[in-house]
Amino acid sequence: MSTRAIPLSAHATIEVLAAPLLIAAPFLFGFGQAAGAISIAMGTVLMGLAISTVAEARTIPISAHAGFDFAIGMVTLISGLVLGLTTGEAVATAFLVGFGAAHLALTALTRYSARGV
Repeated sequence: MSTRAIPLSAHATIEVLAAPLLIAAPFLFGFGQAAGAISIAMGTVLMGLAISTVAEARTIPISAHAGFDFAIGMVTLISGLVLGLTTGEAVATAFLVGFGAAHLALTALTRYSARGV
């Protein structure tokens, strides 16, 4: 059995559902300006990436999508850590670090192939 059990189509669906959470989190949880800007920016990038996957004509190669997924997860996680150290915003830190870690796990478990997209 493959350790990459999540098909790319399910991965894209999860991203489409998760991106609005990143965008709404600053308003729901009262993030400061820096944390809010990072969360909204990462949510917007994630939504664009997800839509590019489910569009009829894929706009980026699957290998590039995998790279962008890794980058989004790492940037979100590291941004959360830096914000926690510099601003002390515990809620924003926990959310961004948790979201980044979850996105990295999703990336690691995704089967990046055109088959079954």
